[in-house]
Amino acid sequence: MTTLEQAAQWMARALRLAERGRYGTHPNPRVGCVIVKDGAVVGEGWHQRAGEPHAEVHALREAGEGARGAEVFVTLEPCSHHGRTPPCADALVRAGVVKVWAAMQDPNPLVSGQGLERLHAAGIATESGLLEKDAQRLNRGFVSRMTRGRPFVVLKLGMSLDGRTAMASGESQWITGSEARADVHRLRAETGAVMVGPGTVLADDPQLTVRGFDTPRQPDRIVLDTRAQAPAGARVWAEGARRLWLTAGAGAAPAGVELLACATDASGGLDLAAALQLLGQKQVNEVLLECGPRLAGSFLQAGLVDEVVAYVAPSFLGHEARPFATLPGLEKLSQRLQWRFAGVRQVGADLRLTLQPV
Repeated sequence: MTTLEQAAQWMARALRLAERGRYGTHPNPRVGCVIVKDGAVVGEGWHQRAGEPHAEVHALREAGEGARGAEVFVTLEPCSHHGRTPPCADALVRAGVVKVWAAMQDPNPLVSGQGLERLHAAGIATESGLLEKDAQRLNRGFVSRMTRGRPFVVLKLGMSLDGRTAMASGESQWITGSEARADVHRLRAETGAVMVGPGTVLADDPQLTVRGFDTPRQPDRIVLDTRAQAPAGARVWAEGARRLWLTAGAGAAPAGVELLACATDASGGLDLAAALQLLGQKQVNEVLLECGPRLAGSFLQAGLVDEVVAYVAPSFLGHEARPFATLPGLEKLSQRLQWRFAGVRQVGADLRLTLQPV
């Protein structure tokens, strides 16, 4: 009989496997699976890319007949519905496993407990909740989309010690060092989608691609553009990734770009909460917001940022330089936006600060 301590070790191994799919499973969750029999691993696997076999299938193929009478440790409840692949719960039943440990239930309402119920009905013992927080953290974007209907939003900042992101002239290349910029490319690959406003497109003509880093897919490129100002020839519209243009205007989308009509708020700008709901409907799990101070401030004040990742360079740009966010209406200390440090580490000469709302 597997003890809880042993089970935690096998689940931790499954979570490490799941992390291997960090850059390629969008919009699916990252899942790892370990099959154990008589105290030894007989099969393991992870979900590598959407549309391809799930983690359980890879593990069962490796285990073969060794799966019969074995215990399964999987980071997410086995699916019970037909999507692009058959139900994993049925595959586990056919394999003859005796127990399935799931780190967390699937927040997808198409599954949500039904996979475990199917296993239980087939006489397979089940446990859920082992290392649940770790599993949820690994799939925070997928959980956000399934429970809130919108992606998890990460605001990325590259700034000086005095909170400036560019000189008054707009010059900003480069405030942070090459190591920090390389880390941003990994962050883009991990979140799976990059979002900007029209000001960034017009001023910088960014590519919003992952470069210098091997990734199985390029992130989605998303432009929030109330009046459809982004030019058709902008590099953000180049082929190689899914491109989404959210606007209240009547612009004609370039070839291959999906135009999404979005509602406006009282000020006439895009309703940011509604925009995120549209992205959720388009199966966007997580977005990296790389934008100017106005849009950054709007997201912050609307309470729509779930995490801030700030790369802080050991330099001062002065009070005339551009701030990282425009936050109108803050006049008293009691009105401040309060965050907490969730992580601090050095990247080259710069600091990488991770902050989350209090």
